[in-house]
Amino acid sequence: MHDKQHTIGGPAVVSGVGLHTGKQVTMRILPAAAHSGIRFRRTDLPGRPEIPALTEFVSDTRRSTTLSREGATVQTVEHTLAALAGLQIDNVIIEIDASETPAGDGSSAVFVDAIRKAGIQIQDAEREYFHLTDSFVVNGNGKGNMISAAPGNEFAVNVIVEFDSESMANQEATMNRMEEFESSFANARTFCFLHEVEALADAGLIKGGDIERALVLVTKTVPKEQIEKLAKRFGLPALEVREGGVLGIQASRHENEPARHKLLDLVGDLSLAGKPIRGSITAKRPGHQINVELAKKIRTMIKEAEIRKKYQASEDEGIVFDINAIQRILPHRYPFLLVDRITRFSQDHIEGIKNVTINEPFFQGHFPGNPIMPGVLQLEAMGQIGGILLLNKLPDPEKIWVYFVGMDNVKFKNLVRPGDTIHFKLDLVAFKRNICKMTGQGYVDGKLVCSADLTAAFVPRDEKKEQTVAAD
Repeated sequence: MHDKQHTIGGPAVVSGVGLHTGKQVTMRILPAAAHSGIRFRRTDLPGRPEIPALTEFVSDTRRSTTLSREGATVQTVEHTLAALAGLQIDNVIIEIDASETPAGDGSSAVFVDAIRKAGIQIQDAEREYFHLTDSFVVNGNGKGNMISAAPGNEFAVNVIVEFDSESMANQEATMNRMEEFESSFANARTFCFLHEVEALADAGLIKGGDIERALVLVTKTVPKEQIEKLAKRFGLPALEVREGGVLGIQASRHENEPARHKLLDLVGDLSLAGKPIRGSITAKRPGHQINVELAKKIRTMIKEAEIRKKYQASEDEGIVFDINAIQRILPHRYPFLLVDRITRFSQDHIEGIKNVTINEPFFQGHFPGNPIMPGVLQLEAMGQIGGILLLNKLPDPEKIWVYFVGMDNVKFKNLVRPGDTIHFKLDLVAFKRNICKMTGQGYVDGKLVCSADLTAAFVPRDEKKEQTVAAD
């Protein structure tokens, strides 16, 4: 499914205080060009640094989602991002003069209203959705939280919130398509429990909070003195526990407002995947940490799909990269191109095939009366497949040379003969600067024929650096 990308018609300005920092902040959401995505710009810092709203830049998920890049930070981005995703805005620059977005009333309503006032502009570029093609589950921190994802024609979300309370019933919220967000979920406020409020305040959080910027839920009978103390702390004349176990002056906006806000948070956090998603999401006890873990997984899937699309002309079952794609990726050519097919490809794992035939040039001189594939060439084939794995890590792999700098734990278990097909499997173990470490195995008919731990270095394809590495 394709439709047009959107930005906003003019500046959308929101001012207030940050929920956790309590600092005054002004945020200006500005139009941006097609394909530029969503970026935060810290106007109060030297150089006005920018932080893309992508999972790569998530630095903290405690109580809110924080983005950081090269010393610049923006905290509590999820409500702003949810408003943009809910209104299906693809490209904006968000200028902000402090480290945290304005709290508003604890929901996305203030951002939705500001964007609506500024107007929405259609752009001359197609929006690209990412369609989930497989079902999978992301598990949380052992507290019963999990999120499952499955294919679907719309972005549909179901959220289940459990309170572990005899006095408060569990809640559920469902959004069947993104068009429902503005009217049914944007004004759902954040929430916390009464026993958390003083602890958060003592920890230096919710400095900008008040009882009307968040729902405070009361799950058990509380002494009157405790409520009076809390009212005094927030500068209020009085507080009471209202219907539904909500502490505050105003009643809940929805019967299931906490569940709706959890759905709002999930919408905002999932936008960090970088593309609008088509699929069905079911979340039990979601929170920012597990939300971002799901977004990271989808972000990885998006990158892998983009890489496949870049190199592979056709989508054949069981083939990630055919020989034509491999030749676009690797600089090797006959007789030293030793990879025929890539069959699996993910962020940290790759599998590929080498078909061994009697026509291999090395058989002419390597035991011609008893042809056996040399072990060093098995390792070379393994290394070439490992080089393709680095596509996930390098922005321009065509501009890079990859060199072996170490091999450890090398073992050859069985002979490889003409007519065999070696199935290689490699896992990325470490990646730091220009060095990567991989562990790999080769199998023929399910039997291990070779294994090794490989260390490789990669450098730009310029003559000076080539000579330096070769000298090493």
